[in-house]
Amino acid sequence: MKKSFLFLLAICIFIGNPVNGQVGKLLNKVSKSVTNDAVDKSETGSKTTKQQPEPKCACEQPDQIFDLGGTLKLMYSEINISIKDDGSILVKDIITGNFYIVKDGVTQGPIKAGDPRLEGFDNVNNSDASKATTSWANNEYITKSGEKFLIKFGGKNYGPYGEIKEFKVTKSKDKFAAVVVENVPVSEADGKKMEEAIKNAKTDQERMDLSMKYAQEMQQKMAQGGGPMSLVPKLVTNIPGASYDQLKSVGGTLNSNVKYDDILFTTYDKVIDLSNNVLLTLKSDAAGAKDLFINTNNTKYAYYNYGTLTFSDGTKLAELFNVRWVKVNGQAYLAYMYYSPKKNAIMQCKIQF
Repeated sequence: MKKSFLFLLAICIFIGNPVNGQVGKLLNKVSKSVTNDAVDKSETGSKTTKQQPEPKCACEQPDQIFDLGGTLKLMYSEINISIKDDGSILVKDIITGNFYIVKDGVTQGPIKAGDPRLEGFDNVNNSDASKATTSWANNEYITKSGEKFLIKFGGKNYGPYGEIKEFKVTKSKDKFAAVVVENVPVSEADGKKMEEAIKNAKTDQERMDLSMKYAQEMQQKMAQGGGPMSLVPKLVTNIPGASYDQLKSVGGTLNSNVKYDDILFTTYDKVIDLSNNVLLTLKSDAAGAKDLFINTNNTKYAYYNYGTLTFSDGTKLAELFNVRWVKVNGQAYLAYMYYSPKKNAIMQCKIQF
C-alpha cells in the first residue's frame, strides 16, 4: 500500500512540477518497485497455494483418479463426481456443462449432455431417480405381467406380484431380495376410475351405491387372490435360509450397500440379516445414518456424513467424499476420494474393512 501510494503521489507532484528528463527516470524507478512488489506477492501466493497441506484423510499410497491440471484445467470447486457400479467415474464441469468419464486410468471427454456414454450415471440431468424405482420401468430384472410384476433372476421367474415394494441386487449380481405383496385388490388404474366415478355421481345415494359396489369387488378379488394374507408384505429372495419378520424389521429397508456383496435390513438403529439376526446395534450418533458400512465379520461399522467418515471405535477421517465398496484381488475394501492440493488431482484411498 505504501509503495502504491508513493507512486500515485509522485505522479501528482511531477505533473504539477515537471523537471525535464528526471521525471521519466524517477517514474520508471518507482513503477519497477511497485511491479516487483506485485510479482513478489503473486509468487508468494502461488507458493502458498502449492504448500497447502494435504487433507487429514490422505493415505501414504493413494491412487490418482483424475488430474485436474494439464490440458483439462478444471477447478475442484466447480466439478461434480458420480460413480457407476462398474467403477466408471463421471466428472461434470459445472461451468461448461461438459462431462468426462474416467475408467482404468483412461479419461474420455469432453462429452456433451445427451451422449449415450452418459447412460447409467446418476444425476446426469438432475432427474429424479426415484421415479424409475417406483415404476420399475428401467429395472432389468422386473417386467410387467398383465397388471402384475414378474421378477426374472438367474434364469428363474418369481411372481407375478401385485406390488414390489423393494428390490435389491448384490454388487456381484448373483443375489437378490425383494419385499413384495402378492395381491393388490385395487390397481392404480382401477383406483383412478373409482375416484372419478364417485366424484361424478349426482346424488349422495349414487355415491353410496358405488362405494358398496367397489367394496364388494375388492372383497371378491381378495378371495380369488388368496385372502387377506395375500395383502401382507413378504420377502422373496434366492439367498438360502432367508425369512421375513415384519415386526423385527419394522421401519427397516433392504440395503445392498451396507455390507459388501450382501443384502441386509437396516432400521434406524440396527442392522439385521435376512435370517432375522441382529448383527449390530448402532450408537446414538450413528442412528439414522444414510451411508452406513459394516465390516466383513460384523464387528465394526462406519458411517459417512458431510465429508467425514466416522468409525464405531471413534476414529474419524475428514475432508473426503464418495465412500463406497471396492474389491481388489478378492478382498473387500472401503474406498474414499479426496482432493489433493499438492497434485491438484482427485485421489483415492482404500481401507481393508
